[in-house]
Amino acid sequence: MAARLGILAGGGALPARLIEACRASARPIFVLAFEGAADPATVAAVPHAWVRLGAAGEGLKLLRDNGVEELVLAGAVRRPSLAALRPDWRAARFFARVSLRALGDDGLLRAVIRELEAEGFRVVGVDSVLASGLAPVGPIGRLRPDETAEADIRRGLDVARALGALDIGQAVVVQQGLVLGVEAIEGTDALVVRCGALRREDEGGVLVKTAKPGQERRADLPAIGPDTVRAAAAAGLVGIAVEAGSTVLIDRPGIAEAADAAGLFVVGIAIP
Repeated sequence: MAARLGILAGGGALPARLIEACRASARPIFVLAFEGAADPATVAAVPHAWVRLGAAGEGLKLLRDNGVEELVLAGAVRRPSLAALRPDWRAARFFARVSLRALGDDGLLRAVIRELEAEGFRVVGVDSVLASGLAPVGPIGRLRPDETAEADIRRGLDVARALGALDIGQAVVVQQGLVLGVEAIEGTDALVVRCGALRREDEGGVLVKTAKPGQERRADLPAIGPDTVRAAAAAGLVGIAVEAGSTVLIDRPGIAEAADAAGLFVVGIAIP
């Protein structure tokens, strides 16, 4: 039998997708849900416990008490200030070694993974649980980008990779060569909404999402789902381009269906 998997669950649809995959394979799981982030409905029917983000000691004890051997980090967690975090003794010991202010998201997650592994857990990537869940090269759905969209995708990839190299974000929206917005702390959904109000009257507009160069693949891989497609359509965008092999598709059939219904393309792009 596979090792019991602990899912450190934040917000969004990804934790639910992981739970579904583990159920389908009869893999034992325990969900440690972060207060103020995870959806109660997602964890209601599986073994779980709730924990405050700064209560590291309590969280580690819950994982051990429930026989967890492997861990996967899934879902969004809004990054708090140290004052709002209210770290317990275990979290305070961690932050005494790293600076919350000095690290970007990827740097902080790398430090968290090292800490979890020092505690004896094996940290695995989402893609190891969702074996076929990464974006392939090519269209997901019926539509493909036209020449203008292809140019916007190339521009977006350049910007997104530069943005990621600074450990800031993973997504950018481009319309006819103009960068309408880049992802920072607000996340992809808020970026799309913001850029919808900035679009020019002309057609076009593409959301481009990639992994950061040298990204820690066991945490915070780019992800899109049907809700991302619907948000892009509501913002007036014509398509979404994601990095193939490094972007998690949350419900690939649902993404294709939503894209076809909205008249948008969704495409996986190979990045050397």
